[in-house]
Amino acid sequence: MAVVSLKGLTKVYEGSDEEAAKNITFRVEDGEFMVLLGPSGCGKSTILRMIAGLETITAGELSIDEVVVNNVPAKDRDIAMVFQSYALYPHMKVWDNLAFGLKRRGIPKEDIKRRVSEVAEILGLTPFLNRRPHALSGGQRQRVALGRAIVRNPKVFLFDEPLSNLDAALRVSTRNELVNLHHRLGATTIYVTHDQVEAMTMGSRICIINQGQVVQIGHPMEVYRKPANTFVAAFLGSPPMNLIPAKLDRGESERPRLRLGDQLITLPNSWDASLGGHKGDVIFGIRPEDLFLPGSEVPGTNIAQVDVDVNAVEPLGAETVFIFNLEGIEEKIRARADRFAEARRGDRVKLMLNLGAARLFDPGTTKVIPGDEKEQN
Repeated sequence: MAVVSLKGLTKVYEGSDEEAAKNITFRVEDGEFMVLLGPSGCGKSTILRMIAGLETITAGELSIDEVVVNNVPAKDRDIAMVFQSYALYPHMKVWDNLAFGLKRRGIPKEDIKRRVSEVAEILGLTPFLNRRPHALSGGQRQRVALGRAIVRNPKVFLFDEPLSNLDAALRVSTRNELVNLHHRLGATTIYVTHDQVEAMTMGSRICIINQGQVVQIGHPMEVYRKPANTFVAAFLGSPPMNLIPAKLDRGESERPRLRLGDQLITLPNSWDASLGGHKGDVIFGIRPEDLFLPGSEVPGTNIAQVDVDVNAVEPLGAETVFIFNLEGIEEKIRARADRFAEARRGDRVKLMLNLGAARLFDPGTTKVIPGDEKEQN
């Protein structure tokens, strides 16, 4: 397989003064499954197309296996790309769709037959080899598009939101197929999606993109538990992290205190050094699953309590989402509890906060306050 390295990759489209991708720098290791995650229009597909050679690079350096390929044509980069739209030849049977790229490269007929048969067996396409695309389901068409890429045995696989056209159930099953296939092939893969579930469940690492820039790169649970700024905190998670305006104040005590609305909570001593003397306005971030109703078992020892009013209850079957009002705060607070949790609209309850999983952000820069991640696990 291959190592893909991007150094300062930038793209400006003709007729535009804005950069669609700005100084993109990251490295995809041999055999890694890297996911580019971000909202629609953030530039992730532009990055993928520059890697594929389908878009020219305005500035920066792209290398594959330490060889700079900025000016290498797409057909010579040994990369296979799977598109959202499948891009199958409608007049060709599945066999011919799978074999087309190999025929163009002059591969011997016996090798083509062997490769196509092997890939069809791996993807469960053998019964459909004599069908044309119109006679296939969406999931089968996506597998044909995937097979057409695999049969070439390229250095790098690129996926541009390949599951977006599938229904929810089929997305789950196809997602699992892709993960299993990656483990089987050990292929270097770059996968673009706006779906956080796909990113969390498929990626070895996630590169989060916003407004054409890399915001954070890390392992799935790392970026989930330790977001670098409020964008990542709000983008990952359903419901997303609660981001509550607060004030950091020591008062007469040596220990830092946090004012949430009209209530004060004392922060752990372990936070003191990591806060670096920061005080004043902050954003207090805590995930819904790190909030607990009375009677729940709370992990850790750094626990605080606030009084809240139940605004709404959303039973989802396996779990229940509670929405609370905190006096003095406009933002609603969401907690995710198990299906046995009991509270009704209008109840006033003591909500327990696992401070060991909380984050503080600077409201000006939106970045995590330096150092506090050392104590947040």
